[in-house]
Amino acid sequence: MIRVSLLLLALLAPMTAAAQGTLATVPSRHSVADTLARLVKDIEGKGLKVAARIDHAAGAKAAGMELPPTMVVIFGNPKLGTPLIQAHPSIAIDLPMRLLVWQDKAGKVWIGYTPPSTLQARHGVTSEANVAALRTMATALDAIAKAAAN
Repeated sequence: MIRVSLLLLALLAPMTAAAQGTLATVPSRHSVADTLARLVKDIEGKGLKVAARIDHAAGAKAAGMELPPTMVVIFGNPKLGTPLIQAHPSIAIDLPMRLLVWQDKAGKVWIGYTPPSTLQARHGVTSEANVAALRTMATALDAIAKAAAN
C-alpha cells in the first residue's frame, strides 16, 4: 500500500508542479470582499487604472447556480502594456493584468494571477525592454497580492 501511495505521489508531482506554474497563488487572511477592497486600494494607490471587476458568483446566481465568492479585478498601466502589445499583438489577450480572488471549498481565500513569465513564453517576448516590462509587472503583481493578503 505504501509503495502504491509513493508511486501515485511520484506520478502526480509533475502535474501538480505544472499546474502551479500557470497560476501564482497567495493565501489571504481576509474575506474575498475585504481582499478585493485592499487590492483595489493598493492598485489605485500605485497610480494604476482599474479597468473592470468581474463578480463570477453574481453571474452564477443570475443563472440560477451557486458559486463561492469569486472576483477578478482587471487593471493596468497603458504606458507599460502598450509597447508589449505593439511588439506582440497576441499578448493583448492577457493584458491588462488580472488578479483573481476566490474562496475555496474549505472557506480559505486565495489571490491568484498568471505569472508574467508565462506570458513571456506564451507570446515569444524576447526583447530586453519587453522582458523588463514583464518583470516590472511580475514585481507589481506579487507586491499587490502580498499586501492585500496580509
